[in-house]
Amino acid sequence: MQATQLLLTLAGNVVLLLWGLHMVQSGLIRAFGGDLRNLLSVGLRNRWSAMAAGLGVTTLLQSSTATGLMVAGFAATGAMPLVPALAAMLGANVGTTLIVQLFAFDAARLAPVLLLAGFLAFRRGARTRTRDLGRVGIGLGLMLLSLHLLLVTIEPVGGDAAFREILAVLTGDPVIALLLAAVLTWAAHSSVAIVLLIASLAGTQVIAPHAVLAMVAGANLGSAINPILEGPGGGGPDGNPAVRRLPVGNLLNRAVGCLLVLVAGDPIVAAMTRLSGSGGRLAADFHLLFNLALAALFVLPLPALARLLVRLFPERVSVADPSAPLHLDRAALAAPHLAIANAAREALRMSDTVEVMLRGALDVFRTGDRKLIQEIRRMDDVLDRLQSAIKEYLTHIEPDEMDERDARRAAGILTLVINLEHVGDIIDRSLMDAASKKIKRKLRFSEEGAAEITGMLERLLSTQRLAAAVFVSGDLRAARSLMREKEVMRDLETRATEAHFARLRAGRGESLETSALHIDILRDLRRINAHLAATAYPVLDRSGELRTSRLKETDGGHGQPSLR
Repeated sequence: MQATQLLLTLAGNVVLLLWGLHMVQSGLIRAFGGDLRNLLSVGLRNRWSAMAAGLGVTTLLQSSTATGLMVAGFAATGAMPLVPALAAMLGANVGTTLIVQLFAFDAARLAPVLLLAGFLAFRRGARTRTRDLGRVGIGLGLMLLSLHLLLVTIEPVGGDAAFREILAVLTGDPVIALLLAAVLTWAAHSSVAIVLLIASLAGTQVIAPHAVLAMVAGANLGSAINPILEGPGGGGPDGNPAVRRLPVGNLLNRAVGCLLVLVAGDPIVAAMTRLSGSGGRLAADFHLLFNLALAALFVLPLPALARLLVRLFPERVSVADPSAPLHLDRAALAAPHLAIANAAREALRMSDTVEVMLRGALDVFRTGDRKLIQEIRRMDDVLDRLQSAIKEYLTHIEPDEMDERDARRAAGILTLVINLEHVGDIIDRSLMDAASKKIKRKLRFSEEGAAEITGMLERLLSTQRLAAAVFVSGDLRAARSLMREKEVMRDLETRATEAHFARLRAGRGESLETSALHIDILRDLRRINAHLAATAYPVLDRSGELRTSRLKETDGGHGQPSLR
C-alpha cells in the first residue's frame, strides 16, 4: 500500500505540473496568439531568421507543438518552403529548454506570490489580456508548487533500498531508460514536464548520471513522436504524404541526437558532470546543450535534409474528394485561434463551391444543359458534408480556451457555413427543380423574363464575392454594402414580378406557360441573397449598427408597435 500511495502521489504531482504548464500555454496563446503568429510569419524568410523566430515564439509559449502547428499551417498553404520550416523547429526545440533552466533553480518560495498575483489578475482584471496573464501567473505558481511537492515526495524514499532497486532496473540500461522517457513524454504530451521530473529524480540522487542523460534524450525523442501520430493524416490512403515532411524531419534530427548519446555516452557524461555536477542541474543543462548541439549540427545541411524528405514523401497527385475537409487539422484544436483559422479556410471552400453552383445555375438557364444540373446537385452534397465537418470541428474547441474575439469569430464561421448550406439547398431543391421542369416540358421564358432571371443571378454572383470579402476582412464599409444588397435584390424582384404580370395581362404566351416557374425562381433568388447578406450581421453587430427590432412604437398611445 505504501508503494501504491507513493506512485499515486507522484502521478498527482506530475498531473499538477502538466496542468500548470497547460495554463501557462493557454494563457499566453489567448493573450498573444495572433501577435506570435504574425511574428513567426515575418521570421520565416530564411533558415536563420526562421530559427530565431521559432526560438522566440516557443520561449514564450513553452510548447514546440504549438509552434509546430503554426509553422505547419504556413507550410501547408505554400507560404513558406520546407527549409525555413525545419529551421523554425530547430529553434523551437531550443526554446522549450529555457523554462527548464528557470525551474532548475530552487524558486519554490515564489509559488505563493505567483498564485496570489495570478488569481487577483484573473478575477479582478478589467481587460481580457490581464485575465489571460493572470492564468499564466497561476500556471507558473502551480508548476513551482508541483516541483516542490515532487521533491518532498521523493526525498524521504530516496534512501529506500527497494525504491532504488526498482529505479535501477528501469534505468540501468541506457536504451531502456531512453525508451522509457520517450514513452512517458509521448503519453504526457510535454517534454518540459518529463525533463523537470527527471531533474527532480536526479536532484535526490536516485538515478545515475548515465540514466539522466539517456532519459533527457528520450524525452526529446518522445516530444517529436506526437506530431507524427496525431498530426495531419498524410499517411492515410486519401491523405497527402507531403504533410509528413516537417514532423518527420524534426523526428530525424532528434533520433540522430539520441543515437549520438547512446554511442558516446561515457565521454558526454564525464563532460556534463564536470560542468553541472550530478544533481538536478545536470538534466536541465544537458537538455539545453542537447538541443543547441542539434541546431548547430543540422542548420547547415537542412537543404539536403529537405531534399531527402521530398523524395521520401512526394506530393500526391490524385483527384481529391471535393467534400473531404483539407484544413481541419485535429492537432490544431490545442490552439483555439489556429483551429478557428483552419475552420475559416474550410468555410471559404464552401463559399467557392457556392460560387461555382451559382455560375452553373446561370449557364443552365441560358443553355438548358441537363448534365450540368446533375453536377450542381452533386455540389450541394459537397456543401452538406463540409458544413457538417466544420460544425463538428468547432464543437471540439474547448470554450474555456477561447477569448471573446475567438468566440465571436467561431460564431461568425458557423453563421456563414449554415447560410451557405441553405443557399446550396435552395439551388439544388428549388432552382434546379425549376430548371428540370423547364427543360422537360420544353418551356421558354419570354426574352424579358429570361433577362430578369439571368440579371439577378449575375447580381448574386457579385453579392457572393462581396460576402466572402466581408467574411475574410471584417470591413465595416463592405458589410454595409452587403446589407444594401438586400434592398437592391428586393427591388429587382418587385420590378421583375410587376413586369411579369404586365406581360400576363398583355396575353404573352411564354409568360402564361412559365408563370409559376418564373415567380418561384424570383422568390428563390431573393432567398439566396438574404442568406448571403447575413454574412454582414456579425460585423455590423460588433460595431453596434444593427437594430434590436424592426418595429417602432406608434403615437396612438396604445403602446402597440407598427411595422416599419
